[in-house]
Amino acid sequence: MVSEVVTRGLLYFFLTVVGVPGNVAVIWAFLHMVYTERRLLPADAIILHLASVNLLVVGVRCLLETLASFRLANVFDNTGCKAVIFVYRTCRSLSIWLTFMLSAYQCVSIAPPGSSWAGLRALADRYLGWVFLALWVLNTSMSSAAVAFSLGMQNNSGLMQHGINVQFCFVRFPSLLSKEANGAAQVGRDVVPMALMASASLVILVFLYRHSQQVKSIRSSGGGGGGKQQGSSAEQRAAKAVVALVTMYVIFYGVDNGLWVYTLTIQKTMRSSLVSDLRIFFSSLYATISPIVIITTNRKVSKWLRCGREEKLVQSGHNPLSTMEK
Repeated sequence: MVSEVVTRGLLYFFLTVVGVPGNVAVIWAFLHMVYTERRLLPADAIILHLASVNLLVVGVRCLLETLASFRLANVFDNTGCKAVIFVYRTCRSLSIWLTFMLSAYQCVSIAPPGSSWAGLRALADRYLGWVFLALWVLNTSMSSAAVAFSLGMQNNSGLMQHGINVQFCFVRFPSLLSKEANGAAQVGRDVVPMALMASASLVILVFLYRHSQQVKSIRSSGGGGGGKQQGSSAEQRAAKAVVALVTMYVIFYGVDNGLWVYTLTIQKTMRSSLVSDLRIFFSSLYATISPIVIITTNRKVSKWLRCGREEKLVQSGHNPLSTMEK
């Protein structure tokens, strides 16, 4: 039993030490970009928003789970459970929808000029702020059940029929119907953007394939257009990064939703937190690894992180150029 608790704590510790610095680095790079350039492109705004909610997913759930596992701190009383589950579910769902937004925006960004897809880009740029607001309202309202039904494990009498054990908390539903309705709503909230982003990724792959065929045709005919190809190659890199994020999402959240359906249908899971731990791990794994993908594939983020590191070296009195000259 002790080894299981230690293993569990180490897994959440891994998610915390990788996910928190990674998302903070992405947020810092974009905020520094806004401060210096006084502007932020819509795709960058979506990534900044995505990194922010992923930071909340890792910080609120994984960090607190780590502290509680090693008995360093424990906020999982009635109020703490309601707050943690509410914030976690809201930000987890926002992470899903923002990934879909990113894939959809990238889809219309690489669409051929003059197509009906390209016209959607100006519309998205104009109403991006309202889309963010609508997503917050939608997801906070759908997570409100956590406030009503969550309570600390110390109040679990062991006689709750329609409940779900989430290690340090217990989600108690008043009836089987309310449990199944809430579960169906949670699954639907995840499956809809999953299907949409998978479709957007397929369209992106089709656009990339057509573009590669056009480039081959131009090269074979001896045509020019180097400057145009440079701009399109940047969009292609961004599109490939988005496809990588979507693939990660489908894998991690696909396992997460499969375990959630299992939790709803198998009554024995109410007595064990193993399935819940696996769900939290896989859903938090996306929030942990996605900033690494963003940093390695987004040239603007990596550029600003390098600039920040060089500024720190200069401020500390260490000049990398002078060291190389020596």
